[in-house]
Amino acid sequence: MNSALIIFLLTYAGVAIGGIPGLAIDRTGIALLGAIAMVAFGGVGEQQALISIDLPTILLLFSLMVISSQLALGGFYTKVAELLAQSLQRPRRFLFQMMIVVAGLSAVLTNDVVCLALAPLLAVAVRRAKLNPVPYLLGLAAAANIGSAATIIGNPQNILIGQSGHLNFGKFLAWCSVPSIVSLAAAFALLLGFYRGKLQLADGAPPTPVAEPGPTYNAHQSRKGIFATVVVMALFFTPIPREVTALCAAGWLLCSRRMTTRSLLGEVDWHLITLFCGLFIVIKGFETTGAPARLVQALAAHGFALNNPLSLTGVSVALSNIVSNVPATMLLTKFLDPAHSLPWYVLALTSTFAGNLITIGSIANLIVIEQAKVQGVHIGFREHARTGIPITLASLGATVVWLWIAG
Repeated sequence: MNSALIIFLLTYAGVAIGGIPGLAIDRTGIALLGAIAMVAFGGVGEQQALISIDLPTILLLFSLMVISSQLALGGFYTKVAELLAQSLQRPRRFLFQMMIVVAGLSAVLTNDVVCLALAPLLAVAVRRAKLNPVPYLLGLAAAANIGSAATIIGNPQNILIGQSGHLNFGKFLAWCSVPSIVSLAAAFALLLGFYRGKLQLADGAPPTPVAEPGPTYNAHQSRKGIFATVVVMALFFTPIPREVTALCAAGWLLCSRRMTTRSLLGEVDWHLITLFCGLFIVIKGFETTGAPARLVQALAAHGFALNNPLSLTGVSVALSNIVSNVPATMLLTKFLDPAHSLPWYVLALTSTFAGNLITIGSIANLIVIEQAKVQGVHIGFREHARTGIPITLASLGATVVWLWIAG
C-alpha cells in the first residue's frame, strides 16, 4: 500500500479516536504529525505541502478570531450573559431567548468562540438560580451548531466551504437560513419536551459553582468589536475578497492604545488553525495516490454519488460523526464541483447539523462539555445523544424538505 495512503488512514483514524493510546496527543497533534509524516516520507514535497494550505481560508479564519478576541476581551460576552440572566426566573423564556441569541451570535462570530465564551458564564448563572444546568448547556451547544449553519462564517467548516466553493455570501445566507431557523425551533421544542418538569433542580442545594467571571464589560472596546463585525458583514455582500475584508478589520483592531497585541492574539485558537494546516497537507498527500477518484467511483457504483444531495447528506452525516465535521468537510470538499452551488450548501448544512448527533460530532459540543465539567456539571455521551439524535434528525428532515421546496 502507498505510504501516503497509509499516513492518511492512520491520521484520520487518530482524529476519529481523538488521541494515541499511551501518548498525551490530541487531534491537532495527530494532524500535525500526519503532515510531518507526509513530507518526511515523500507523500508530498515541501513546496507542494506549502501550496496545499488554503491561505485565504486560514487568513479569514484567523481574522475572524481576532475580531472575536476584541469582543471577548471587551467584556461583550459578559454583558450578553448578564442580559440573558434577567430572564432566569422564567426558565422557558430564558431557554428560548438564550438559544436565539446564541444562534445569532454563532452565525457571525463562529460557534466555537461563542461556546467558549458563554458556556462558563451561563453555567454559573443557571446554577446560582437553582436551575438544572444540563438542558440549558445542551441548548447552548445545539443552538450554536444550528445557528452557525446559516452563514459562510458561522463555523470553520463553512468558512472552508465558502472559500473552496467560491460561494456568494448573500445567496448562501438566503438558502441556508430557512432550514436553520426551522431546525432551531425544532431543537427548542424537543428540549422542552425531553426536560418537561426538569428545567429546575430537584430537591437539594446545587454544588457551589466554580465562578470564572469573564472580562469586565468595557463599552468602548465592545463597541469597537461590534463596529468591526458590522462593517465586515456588510462588505461580505460585496465582490471584495472576504479574507481581505476580515484581515483589514483585524489589522485595525490591532492598532489599539489599550488592547495589547499579545492579549488579542492570545485569544486566537492557534490549535484549530494548526489542525487545518495539518489536514490540508495530509489530504493533499491522499490526493496524490489517486484514491479519491477511485473512492468517488466506488460510492457512485453503490448508489452514493456525491453530486446527489441525498447521497451527500448520508455520507456527510456518517463521516462527520466518525472523524468530526471539520476533518470530514475538508475531505468531502475535494469531491465537489465549484460550478454547482447546491451540493456545497447541502454539505454546509448537513455537516454542521450532524455535529449535534453525538458529542464528538463538533468541536462546539466538546467545548461546552469541557466548560461544564469545570463548573461541576457532567454531561455524558448518553445524556447528549438523548436529545442530540432527535435534534439532528429534525434538522436533517428540515433540510430534505427545503431541498424539495427550493431545489
